[in-house]
Amino acid sequence: MSEVLLVTGMSGAGRSTVSAALEDLGWFVIDNLPLELVVRVSELAAGGSLDFAGVAFIVGRSGRVQPDALLAVERELQQMHDSAKILFLDAPDDVLIHRFEGNRRRHPFPAPTLADSIKGERTRLQSIRDAADVVFDTGSLNTNQLRRRIVETFADAQGGDAMRVALVSFGYSYGIPRDVDLVFDCRFLPNPHWIEALRPLTGLDEPVTQFVLAKEPAQHFLDDVTNMLEWQIPAFAAEGKSYLSIAIGCTGGRHRSVAIAEELRRRLGLENAVFHRDVTR
Repeated sequence: MSEVLLVTGMSGAGRSTVSAALEDLGWFVIDNLPLELVVRVSELAAGGSLDFAGVAFIVGRSGRVQPDALLAVERELQQMHDSAKILFLDAPDDVLIHRFEGNRRRHPFPAPTLADSIKGERTRLQSIRDAADVVFDTGSLNTNQLRRRIVETFADAQGGDAMRVALVSFGYSYGIPRDVDLVFDCRFLPNPHWIEALRPLTGLDEPVTQFVLAKEPAQHFLDDVTNMLEWQIPAFAAEGKSYLSIAIGCTGGRHRSVAIAEELRRRLGLENAVFHRDVTR
């Protein structure tokens, strides 16, 4: 078995979507199993005859997960499998409030108001978030976008212990992603948005790509960022980091950042597709 994943986080942040996406990738997904059974079940899964891409435990749906207990389980799993990791799902308070009000579900964390419930749960889970190997902020993602993030992050789980590098393009108009490690700003480049023929296109279209990459500042920027990442990525991996997320931003997230991120992927030889957060806005 190549990987064991503990999926937890804020209630309403997208555990159901993540569960379905991992199943589609060929993972064995176990939902809402009591923490005291996780280690034993992971042993059974590891010794089974079926070939899974990985095993994921969706934990903490009740809102009563004990951080110390979950972190202790992760330590046991790491001793057994070497590849046990925590995925923490998060979202801003206002987004979580909107989601709960929209589906009329009761928040699992008991408190006088919905806002108090979210605040209390966030305080309780802070130590887990701090210890998580990867954090996804789902506040600006719809269901399909969250599925794509999961696919692009975990589709190569059988690749073993190698650190996984993800590229994300985004628009500053919609906020900087809160779940990335490095952010590069390419708003200084000429903007295709002001070219009438290019405006309806995106950085995935050849005319926009040529417009952006043909400029000397773009090549200078790409050379500098590539040179830096070529030594930083191995350095992060040597420090034991499991996931590295690199964001490239422009104003709207449709043209420059998309083209630059795709070119960085090519230069760095990354197999995963780039996640373009705002390309359809």
